[in-house]
Amino acid sequence: MYEGAIQDLIDELGRLPGVGPKSAQRIAFHVLSADPADVNRLAGALRKVKELVRFCTTCYNVAESDQCRICRDPRRTDEVLCVVEEPKDVVAIERTGEFRGRYHVLGGAINPLEGIGPDNLRIRELMTRLSAGTVRELILATDPNTEGEATATYLALMVKPMGISVTRLASGLPVGGDLEYADEITLGRAFEGRRAV
Repeated sequence: MYEGAIQDLIDELGRLPGVGPKSAQRIAFHVLSADPADVNRLAGALRKVKELVRFCTTCYNVAESDQCRICRDPRRTDEVLCVVEEPKDVVAIERTGEFRGRYHVLGGAINPLEGIGPDNLRIRELMTRLSAGTVRELILATDPNTEGEATATYLALMVKPMGISVTRLASGLPVGGDLEYADEITLGRAFEGRRAV
């Protein structure tokens, strides 16, 4: 559509997840009209994240040192380990303020259609952590979709012989939702996961 640098920027922005062609174009023209100091700050932040941020050597969450802040926190329990797919899932759980254990980030979920099998995830590293014998409960907090369910089932089968309690996050109706708008699978899971009041 455009030529030169502006089209290059639109193309690069369009490669980002969740950014379609129209959004890429809007962002590119915003950058073009923005104050040069703002653009330099953005460029600096992009360079800095690539230079400084890495994965925690223990749980594979994002970190700026060998271990993330959660793995360095002595107040957290080592007896409960929560398995998630991506670092953004750690942030979501941490926002609740309910979990005081440790994490393990798999780096995705089993997805044969995309060519992602167990060997492409950090399952070997998880099994090494579990073999230390300190973990009493493993919480499977993978996404409630086909890939997440397949990953959770695979992990549960792998861990069962170790004698560790394996739990799965409950799924069901969202707070503030209406029953009439819930799909059959969500409503069925809500019935399965019902609890006494």
